[in-house]
Amino acid sequence: MRHFEYMQNDIFYKIPEHFTKWDDPKELAYSLGATLYMPGTLPKLDEVIQNRKYPDLTSLVIDLEDAVGDDDLLVAEDLVITAIEKIFDNYLLDSSILENMPLVFIRVRNPEQLQRLIQKIGEKQVVLTGYVFPKFGVEVGAKYFAMLAETAQQYTLKIYGMPILETPDVIYKERRLENLFAIKELLNEYRKHVLNVRIGATDFCGIYGIRRRADSTIYDISIIRDCMTDIINVFRRQPDAYVISGPVWEYFSNQRVLKPMLRQTPFLNKGAIDQRQAILDEYIDGLVKEVLLDKQNGILGKTIIHPTHIRFVHGLYAVTHEEYCDAVSIMEHNNGSKGVLKSQYENKMNEMKPHSFWAEQIIMRAKFYGVLNESEDFTTLLLNSDGEMDADRSVQTTITDFR
Repeated sequence: MRHFEYMQNDIFYKIPEHFTKWDDPKELAYSLGATLYMPGTLPKLDEVIQNRKYPDLTSLVIDLEDAVGDDDLLVAEDLVITAIEKIFDNYLLDSSILENMPLVFIRVRNPEQLQRLIQKIGEKQVVLTGYVFPKFGVEVGAKYFAMLAETAQQYTLKIYGMPILETPDVIYKERRLENLFAIKELLNEYRKHVLNVRIGATDFCGIYGIRRRADSTIYDISIIRDCMTDIINVFRRQPDAYVISGPVWEYFSNQRVLKPMLRQTPFLNKGAIDQRQAILDEYIDGLVKEVLLDKQNGILGKTIIHPTHIRFVHGLYAVTHEEYCDAVSIMEHNNGSKGVLKSQYENKMNEMKPHSFWAEQIIMRAKFYGVLNESEDFTTLLLNSDGEMDADRSVQTTITDFR
């Protein structure tokens, strides 16, 4: 897999690199990007995955939890197992297929279901990158990761778990820090099997009967912002920092009430003001603002529920030429020779020690999402070579896929 395979390489100062599930997990965690949730009841899952129905999709979760009704659960399990078996059959014929299809995860409901799937899928789990564990806490989490570690050893698999923090024990202020540190201690025990930590803001909001508007961001809900702050505080601190993935963006169209948040200038400079309006009509500008805030707060990765969101998330993860120059300068001079240095763009001071962790993350983003040429910005990645948004990525042509 490679991000932006559909784009011309000449827009990049540094082209994104290929990655597979076999890569170093500490690096692989940065590559997930926009992770699309697909209901386990979706027909022909194996074809959607292997035929690259969505060319810019690089990671996905087959959801057997909230996206599947209780009455459909066993049917969904059978559909998922059949899809994995078909992918595995093709893998036996050509093992390179795993290098050219999205990273695949399954979100389970509980440890009992995980055990059932492990037993039924067995060695065929090699085509999976891992599982997603909802409602994660210390007690249930220990069961999840013990099973994951056991199956990895039994079948000699490279397989990961991604816990979702979304329970009352995490959001309730009086119990939060105690539980967060206990969860981190558990994850540290199984560190080699943990790909990232995910935030389940929808469940958090549900506890309080709150739902964010499509023209606001999750950071506008104070109780969620407060909880996310503590999650970042606990899981992003060095030396054992985890990659944290941002909450789901759940909108793909709406009627506008507030002023648009997407600036005109980047589109105006490219003569693409009509394409900006198309983005506003599809109500994506709230997503763009939220991803920018994710990045500003040390979060990388986004759960999405619609394929039209993929390019916007990935476009915002591409590293600008200025960011890359700063990061390289910091890394090159962080050897005791310099304490502070004026940036190449002559608009800021780069401090070697305080900015070193930031620089490491920029270099890692550059590896997977590339570095744009000096004259380019994220809007280039939203447009095709003709300067227009691809028609097959409009909401109107894809909305039926996930009904």
